[in-house]
Amino acid sequence: MVDSPPDAANVARRLRRHIADASLSLNARLPPERVLARELGVSRTALRRGLDQLEAEGLIWRHVGRGTFVGSRPVLDLADLAYLGELANPGQVMEARLALEPPLARLAAMHGVGSDFTRIAAWARRCREAQEWRGYEAADEALHHAVAAASRNKLLVNLFERLNAVRRATVWGQLRSTQLPPPDHSSFAQHDAIHAAIARRDAEGAEQAMRVHLASVRDRVLATLNR
Repeated sequence: MVDSPPDAANVARRLRRHIADASLSLNARLPPERVLARELGVSRTALRRGLDQLEAEGLIWRHVGRGTFVGSRPVLDLADLAYLGELANPGQVMEARLALEPPLARLAAMHGVGSDFTRIAAWARRCREAQEWRGYEAADEALHHAVAAASRNKLLVNLFERLNAVRRATVWGQLRSTQLPPPDHSSFAQHDAIHAAIARRDAEGAEQAMRVHLASVRDRVLATLNR
């Protein structure tokens, strides 16, 4: 009996494990498709379907002629990103996030629409459902981007995207003591509080909920880096 070919979800799981086991850093290049297909024991067609799924989740990005890279597509040229990453340390990045993102949450409560609220809630749910840390980080990044987009301020969204690119270069993929977020991970309830305040158009509450969340993230990230 011939085994049926693996589906996209199965291949995507294998790819996530490959990235985790190889400890690939942000924007690291994955092996060529022919090599990956051989290592995973799948066809090139099945591999591409799995890669499509990971790209949709923000775990990889592809550049025609250059290859497939870890993380979501940067808004900056890789050389610029590396330069900016050298200018800032994780503490400075978190200070910048605390200066920018709480006001964005306030604007999201003021100007967002129903589809924005649905999108934020969906990404909060994806954070809870993540099966490993990289998946959580991608969903968390998408949630924060959804909040920024709901502000309807294109200039501030552009600033957020640039800051987020630097954040990924400095603190993305930090070492974890567990394979996946624990069920009581503090960010879960904090995400829910941000969504609830934005959805009920509580601008002050949304700003405060985002500030509490980012302060918690800052303390956790810096504590991990200082071990």
